[in-house]
Order: sequence, then structure tokens, then C-alpha cells
Amino acid sequence: MSKSKLSRSIAEINILLAEKFGIPERSKNLPDPLDLLIATILSQNTNDNNSYKAFENLKLNYPDWEMLKSVSEEELEAVIKTAGLAKQKSAAIKNVINTLSETNGKLSLDFLRERSDEKIIEYLTNFNGIGVKTASCVLMFALERNVCPVDTHVHRTLNRIGLVKTSSPDKTFLKINKDFPDGIAHQFHTNLIKLGRKFCKGQKPYCGICPVKELCKFKEKSFLESSAAEKESILLLDKIGDLIPEGNN
Repeated sequence: MSKSKLSRSIAEINILLAEKFGIPERSKNLPDPLDLLIATILSQNTNDNNSYKAFENLKLNYPDWEMLKSVSEEELEAVIKTAGLAKQKSAAIKNVINTLSETNGKLSLDFLRERSDEKIIEYLTNFNGIGVKTASCVLMFALERNVCPVDTHVHRTLNRIGLVKTSSPDKTFLKINKDFPDGIAHQFHTNLIKLGRKFCKGQKPYCGICPVKELCKFKEKSFLESSAAEKESILLLDKIGDLIPEGNN
């Protein structure tokens, strides 16, 4: 599939997703890049509700990230435990905090605003515990770049639909972002996650009522239909900019 054809296909799928799910709202306040990076670390391998609680708890305990410089990893683990994998995540967060403090003299990622997408990904993925998906979330959610992050939902749905044939989320990311249609990365990413959660499930997809079933090339379609209304889960990274810890408003 050529890049131009891939771009047209993404745009076509985006229209169908928007017809079903609408245009997702973005945070009223653009999140700080460092806030967003820490929130994304917390979101790894857990659901958004748990990672949101962990981020909220972190902000309530340490409203200024400078406070984290003197906090032990063990103490940090206890504060973020609801996000799971607290040992790994606390180590990753501490590494970011300590490195920024030592190399830049201040805890800020604002200097990334002047860099290209590729250079930002290269810089962030040099940190232990930060991969392409986490770095690309900073690009899209905090820096408003037209870059589409790829998590397991996005990877699974795009391969089932037949848009790509890739073996990992990182390879899917590289493929689709070579020629991504202008201005739709946020809505495409967000609505694909909704598609993966509500219809294109890992084990029992509801292909019969899927909004993109006419375009989908998945050979093992399941025509199960779900009439049960699922509770809408939050989309963590679109909430970070609006989170104001108690006592700071």
C-alpha cells in the first residue's frame, strides 16, 4: 500500500469513526509536557481509571515536581501503587526527574517545543522506561503535533482492518505516521481506542455492529452483537491539563 493510498485510507476510516463516536474533545488546557510524560508512564500496562488516580495522588502529594528530587523510590512507589508496576514506574519517573535536574538545571521539557518530531522521540526514548508510544503521546497530547500514538488497541484494530500488516505497535507507528493526514491524529487515535474497547475486542470482537465493518479485511469476523451498554472509561491523557489538585486552585 503506497503512502498516498495509506493516507487516503486513514482519512476514510476516520470519517466512519467520527460518525460513530463524534469528534473527541481535547483538554481545555494544554497539558505541560513533563506532566504528560509522567502521566503516560503511569498509564503503561494499566487502565486509565487506575493511572488517573495515581497521577492525581502524585500531584496532591507533590504539587511541585521539584519535591520529587528528595523522595525515595520506595516512597514514590507507595503513592503511585494504584497504577500497578509501581517499582518500575517510580524508577522511570525518578530517572526523568534526576536527569532533567542534572542536565538542564530545571524540571521542564519546554525546550522540546523547538525540536522536530523525530528529535523529540529520539530524546525521550533515551530514558529507561520510555518507549515510542509514551514519547508520541507527549508529541500529540502536550505539543499538539499531528502524530498518532499506537497502543495495543490501535495496533490490533489497524492490523485487523487491513490498513497495515505489522508485528508490533512500534512498527505500526512508523508505518502510519510516514504520511498521516493533516489535523486528524488526535481524533483518529482516540476513536480507534474506543473502537478497540467497545467493538474490536481482543478475544470476542463485535464485528456485526462495528462502524468500519464494510472496510475491514479481518478474515475471522465474529458476528456477535452486544446490547449491553458499557461504562464509558475516561481517556486519561485528555484530562491531565484540566487536573488542578485540591489546594492549588
